[in-house]
Amino acid sequence: MTQSTLKIYCFSSPGLVIDSMPPIFFPNGGNKTMRVLLISVITENLFMTVLPLGPAYVAAAVRDVGHDVRMLSLRSGRDDYPETLKSVLEEFRPEAIGISLRNVDDQTMKDTAFLVGPVKKTVAVCKSLSPAPVVLGGAGYSIFPRSALAYTGADMGIRGEGEAAFVMLLDRLSAGKDPSDVPGLYLPGGKTENPPILPRTLDAYTMPLPHVHLEIPKDAPDDPIWMPIQTRRGCPMECSYCSTSAIEGRHLRKYSPAKVVRNIREYVDAGITHFFFVDNTFNFPASYAEELCDRIISEKLEIRSRCIVYPYKVEQRLVKKMADAGFREVSLGFESGSQTLLKEFNKRFSLEDVRRISGLYKQQGIFQMGFLMLGGPGETRETVKESLEFVDELALDLVKVSVGIRIYPHTRLAETAIREGKITSHEDLLYPAFYVKEELKDWLDESVGKWAAERGNWMV
Repeated sequence: MTQSTLKIYCFSSPGLVIDSMPPIFFPNGGNKTMRVLLISVITENLFMTVLPLGPAYVAAAVRDVGHDVRMLSLRSGRDDYPETLKSVLEEFRPEAIGISLRNVDDQTMKDTAFLVGPVKKTVAVCKSLSPAPVVLGGAGYSIFPRSALAYTGADMGIRGEGEAAFVMLLDRLSAGKDPSDVPGLYLPGGKTENPPILPRTLDAYTMPLPHVHLEIPKDAPDDPIWMPIQTRRGCPMECSYCSTSAIEGRHLRKYSPAKVVRNIREYVDAGITHFFFVDNTFNFPASYAEELCDRIISEKLEIRSRCIVYPYKVEQRLVKKMADAGFREVSLGFESGSQTLLKEFNKRFSLEDVRRISGLYKQQGIFQMGFLMLGGPGETRETVKESLEFVDELALDLVKVSVGIRIYPHTRLAETAIREGKITSHEDLLYPAFYVKEELKDWLDESVGKWAAERGNWMV
């Protein structure tokens, strides 16, 4: 057996470094090799093909310690979905099954799509055809570990990052040991609810390789495929509505830029040229983002990239390096054009910051997408008008507008909704609930719809 020596963060107490926790053991032949099936249930219909990045990271970790891993991506709307799953279960005969719950819903208040149903169906098919334990994981699961486990009927779940925890679980299962000490493990009925762990650095994790851990679907409708890549996890910004800290923690943790660029090179060599950096805030810290760009430039990687930018502390030097490194699209996460609402959302930037930074990207010819979330606490007709006019002033290439804000547990928005009687403190919020000022709702639907209809690049 080998053991890790990573210092780790306790997920439930962000910032607390724990040195005394027992070592994490990994099997290297001492226990039985297991057949492990990892399933991604793709439920979203987005403007681009969704690739299962999270399960791919787990697959890399599981393969590294010698288990036999198979990845299966299922699109919930396909007619052959149940038969495909049945065929794989009968042929592979897995001894452990991991299922990723990526998103719980589509975050749209009107005609909300609840996305846990297809995952529940997948769990049922697996349990009817295989004796293997079914383990839930993924970003969506980590927000709702207790209620998602109960709803889907899975045997157990892992909250937080699965690379180390799932390997530990397999270690216990392969040796016939009690798994109740596995960090992040949840068992039905609240019998076990362990806090997850977060390593100080992400370099301990293997980054997924093309056609090894992350297969490119041959029937993907869009060309080119935008390959997701993650360089950082965690976010310290604590926006009032955001669930990121429940998924990744509040501490920003990084892969070394050298490791990231080596991984990008492997995808380029496999024929991939378009990359989507899915970090919550690509520009934090700016020094890291600049080093990443410098390495891409020095490697002469001919790639095209997109990312998400928090419009704060972005200077011309970084924007120029991003352009030289192949960044052609950015999403600006400003969410409102009213200073009153920015304060309510706990944003660290001003409207002038957004104007200046948007102007810098415009100078480099970089496509910009902006987001508005309307109807939240403190919203009035006047602040809505400020937001709409502000975005018009920016003259962005694409604008996405949401009326109503999805309420996630353990956020300031949830506290406000409870205080105002919109939800109760007992609601687990797995089924989507939204915050919207009732006196504005009908007016917002009509006004925003009309505003967007007059502008060809606005989506509602």
